[in-house]
Amino acid sequence: MGACTPAEPGGQPARPRTGITDQNHKIRQKGHLFFFTNGRDARMLRANFPFPKANPVSQKPRHVETELVHAGTLRSQFAETSEALFLTQGHVYDSAEQCEKRFVGEDPGFIYARFSNPTVAMLEKRLCALEGAEAARCTATGMAAVTAALMGPVRAGDHVVAAQALFGSCRYVVEEHLPRYGVESTLVDGKDLDAWRKAVRPNTKVFFLESPSNPTLEVIDIAAVAKIAKEAGAILIVDNVFATPLWQKPLELGADCVVYSTTKHIDGQGRCLGGAILASEKFINDHVHTLLRQTGPALSPFNAWVMLKALETLPLRIRRQTESAAVLADWLAGQPKVKKLIYCGRKDHPQAEIIAKQMGGPTTLIALEVQGDKAGAYRFLNALKIFRISNNLGDAKSLAVHPATTTHQRFTPEVRASMGVSEGMVRLSVGLEHPDDLIADLENALAQV
Repeated sequence: MGACTPAEPGGQPARPRTGITDQNHKIRQKGHLFFFTNGRDARMLRANFPFPKANPVSQKPRHVETELVHAGTLRSQFAETSEALFLTQGHVYDSAEQCEKRFVGEDPGFIYARFSNPTVAMLEKRLCALEGAEAARCTATGMAAVTAALMGPVRAGDHVVAAQALFGSCRYVVEEHLPRYGVESTLVDGKDLDAWRKAVRPNTKVFFLESPSNPTLEVIDIAAVAKIAKEAGAILIVDNVFATPLWQKPLELGADCVVYSTTKHIDGQGRCLGGAILASEKFINDHVHTLLRQTGPALSPFNAWVMLKALETLPLRIRRQTESAAVLADWLAGQPKVKKLIYCGRKDHPQAEIIAKQMGGPTTLIALEVQGDKAGAYRFLNALKIFRISNNLGDAKSLAVHPATTTHQRFTPEVRASMGVSEGMVRLSVGLEHPDDLIADLENALAQV
């Protein structure tokens, strides 16, 4: 994922605008933005087109706010300030010979947008800087990322262990999709470390969990589960959507791979779908790169560009939303019509000790159970004026949803109960509105219960 400098008007090749050497400039004169197509290309790319990993002036690690504005930026010969949108399906070659070399991996560069794209590559590098990952691949949706991360490392005859508290679509992939291809699965109480150990078989290859979970905000000790996975010779994949990369770093806790729906907090404004897989370069090359290339769940360059710009404000948005969520949670905890309140920032959270150990801050999500079961939840939801009823989350707008009839409706009442999803549960995603206005909205809605 490096950049070259095409010819300036007049036909002369432009000099590099970054700290790349003259030797590399000779390669850059071809006029291509480069991206590796296999492991061999990756080594060529790192040698010829390194991304700066630190402030070139001070050489000190940069803060996340700075990385989210600058990391991974590629500039064309026009030296644009904002990241360019490369809205192209394919790329051209100087000769048939170069085209052949590009396809066999002897000439590093972009080939086709299903494989990679300069704008998507910028997003991937910026996400790596945020997450602290060696490599990333972006996908068309969050579920495409989850599915690819789970399917890449397994083969027929393998076994997956997953926490039972999962988003409905994630649980579908584990329980129904993987078994179609001969991959068995076992669901466990993710909080119970002995349950993970007991579920391990000789053919166990993958552990999978969400923390905090959707929608119950159940928190799992990632470091402890990672240790069990390594002892079993399995890899651990963590869905980190609810925590956001700002508040939790699964890779630092021992996970092998982290997945996101970038649709949620990363876009954060309800515009585009997307997903991301972040891991070591070896994990991506061994399990993900070829699968994505050949099956095609590629992220649109336009969506990647939108998310690149959204990352610039991610810390501001997440901190404000988290602060507001904490205010709302404390207020809701004192309301008599709220039977149960779950928020990761409160001391009464069942896994408060784990949260203090592994999360840098609570989430933007709140789970509450109102009186009156489903009817009470519906009266509450229908009375909301600022919170809008929507199954999305992490948005600038505050959103509310009834999980039992939406994200988890496909499960039987017994299964939902085992996951902690009651008929009276409502999930709130707190946005950027003033918390006083949101409290007034919740107060009016609770009055209808």
